Amino acid sequence: MERRSFVRSAGLAGVLAAGVAPAVHAQATLRWRLASSFPKSLDTIFGAAEVFAKKVGELSGGKFTISTHAAGELMPAFGVVDGVQNATVEMCHTAPYYFFGKDECFALGCAIPFGLNSRQMTAWMIEGNGLKLMREFYKNYNIINFLGGNTGAQMGGWYRKEIKSVADIKGLKFRVGGFAGKVIDRMGGVPQNIPGGEIYQSLEKGTIDAAEWVGPYDDQKLGFNKVAQFYYYPGWWEGGPQLDFFINTKAYEGLSAEYKAIIEAATAVAHVDMQAKYDARNPAALKQLVASGTKLFRFPKDVMDLAFKESLALYSDIGGKNASWKKIYEDYSAFRRDQNLWFRFAEAGFDDFMQAQKL
Repeated sequence: MERRSFVRSAGLAGVLAAGVAPAVHAQATLRWRLASSFPKSLDTIFGAAEVFAKKVGELSGGKFTISTHAAGELMPAFGVVDGVQNATVEMCHTAPYYFFGKDECFALGCAIPFGLNSRQMTAWMIEGNGLKLMREFYKNYNIINFLGGNTGAQMGGWYRKEIKSVADIKGLKFRVGGFAGKVIDRMGGVPQNIPGGEIYQSLEKGTIDAAEWVGPYDDQKLGFNKVAQFYYYPGWWEGGPQLDFFINTKAYEGLSAEYKAIIEAATAVAHVDMQAKYDARNPAALKQLVASGTKLFRFPKDVMDLAFKESLALYSDIGGKNASWKKIYEDYSAFRRDQNLWFRFAEAGFDDFMQAQKL
């Protein structure tokens, strides 16, 4: 989706919101299935797929319907890319970094440690080269991607014991999403890649020592505060993780121009909706968690410093072996450098002042 296309889509979504339905001329009735990597209980992250599907139905006058299926209904949470690639389903909604085992570049389409924040990620995708570069890469998997939401910066997870220094990371069995596990491993921890719907049980049984998911609203729903006391921040591995809608290339190319435009418009709506939900709902959930006994801590500086050092070393190592990573990451890192230069003034200056005030 090129920049102008996205803008047109957002405009169409705005027209829709105003209650004006576009004309759909003689379109064939079509039914697709969407496989999600998330449990239905999470109305924020699974909910983005539902928002998308609903909007497609509205825009098409009910002629284009997409049924949404939670993780495990049609296929496992981590089987959705294979499902789309092999045309078992037409599309999925997932966090691309879950599939870094196929190729590390999947992580660049979602989040890498000490990467872009959510606004910067959207900017790289739409105004930078992000969408172009990632689509070139995803062609290898017979899929085309559309922006599918962002959680915003995440929390650093739940721990059974305090993390006072780097020494406490050694041997820690930590459920951490996707690519960050490579850095945790370099720090001496033992990363575990477990689907969201299975984390609570693993933490409760002591199969793992710690776990992260997203943030207060989702974490409270999943009940992590009942089995771990210490809640850390920030999630340095997820400054702005972007979710994606992956569509089978052949299925997408078979759509009419009108249906392609509807897909673009509906994904634009879902992308904005997800972060709005998280930003609106996390504050109250955090207050409730702290009131119920959760102990909130910031990661020690030596943990952050080592994580940053090992992350950059990892990226250099991958770049020496993976030409696609090298190409995409060079563009990504240049964009990140300029974004951080800008954000340190207006955004950070404003936020620092406001967060120090009594409101």
